[in-house]
Amino acid sequence: MLQIKPVLSTLMRSKSGPILLLLQIILSVAIVANASFIINERLSLMGRESGVAEEEVFDFTVYNFDSEVDMTSQTGKDLEIIRRLPGVKSATTSSMTPLSGGGWSSSFTMGTNEEDAKSTPGAAVYLGNEQMLDTLGAKLIEGRNFYKEEVMYDLNNLDMKGIVSKAFADDVWPDESPLGKVLYYGDIGARPITIVGVVERLQGAWVNSNRLENAVIASVQLQEPFARFLVRADKSSIKALKEAIPSALHKDNLNRVVRGFTTISEHRKEVYRDHELMATLLSMMVVLLLLITSLGLAGMVMFNIQRRTKQIGTRRALGARKRDIVSFFLVENYLICLFGGLVGGLLAIWLGGQLMRLYSLPMLEWSYPVMTVVGLICLTTLAVILPARKAANISPAIATRSV
Repeated sequence: MLQIKPVLSTLMRSKSGPILLLLQIILSVAIVANASFIINERLSLMGRESGVAEEEVFDFTVYNFDSEVDMTSQTGKDLEIIRRLPGVKSATTSSMTPLSGGGWSSSFTMGTNEEDAKSTPGAAVYLGNEQMLDTLGAKLIEGRNFYKEEVMYDLNNLDMKGIVSKAFADDVWPDESPLGKVLYYGDIGARPITIVGVVERLQGAWVNSNRLENAVIASVQLQEPFARFLVRADKSSIKALKEAIPSALHKDNLNRVVRGFTTISEHRKEVYRDHELMATLLSMMVVLLLLITSLGLAGMVMFNIQRRTKQIGTRRALGARKRDIVSFFLVENYLICLFGGLVGGLLAIWLGGQLMRLYSLPMLEWSYPVMTVVGLICLTTLAVILPARKAANISPAIATRSV
């Protein structure tokens, strides 16, 4: 490491190669740091727990086109048919499916009159019966589930009960229990929902939402010609149920269309497909950039070996040890990497700020440029060490025979 002055002198005598390599390192650090940050962010998003038994729960839709059918009795009958099938643990109607990419969402109103009314943060809105929690597999951490007699059949009812996710409860009532609190699904006094329970986690349908963890379940069983059902079953039975459920429902009433049958784990794969694709493409780009940078350094070293063969041989003849020759090229590599890493790190932070401003991404942390530079130094050391050791093996007699 005491060879910095001769290394700098050597680099200054031939500027074009080191400058091009320096620019490559600067760009590599800036791009790799931000790409790595985005990859980590996407993987973190994809790894979030939904609070649902994803592999056991599936949804499907039923469209009843017989106008003579009493939907209240028909929906109740359909649920009983489904629940009696082998392998089914529980079933409910629902206004939406977690991680499906579409559904209901709303803010709610709090207060006692119009003067002190205020809106809550937005939340996914699940409408379901007393089996909704068991069907989803959501963990109740406070309060209780709905009683069967509390389930309403009209969204305009004035006596709905509600279960909220902990994230929503923390947003709305950060310093107190939500149990017994009243939310209004609309203006003050309209469609009140009394909170009776809190679940540990329940996500909505939109994975890019800042309020993904906010959810409210209301005790309403929808009675519509177009109905969505959620079913929880043994994993081994789901394939058979995809055929058994349409058959059983058509046997009771043929005038309808039954379709869908998608597990929540399948919904997860679909809704995170863009995130997965981005992480994959950025990973490939990171690997490619690091590989090109390493090859560039290795190529420069091999070129310098050929160009400096006489110089290396002369140094060997004057008593330089093999490790002195190797350290010379390593110091050269470290100087380029450190200077390029410093400038590239500053560029990475600036680029991260632009991405934050334009695409609402979190601010890039300093640790990513630092880790990128450290990784680049380690990688380029491996790329340089082999040709450097080759240079160290040059015989003084061969190197200087033309002198």
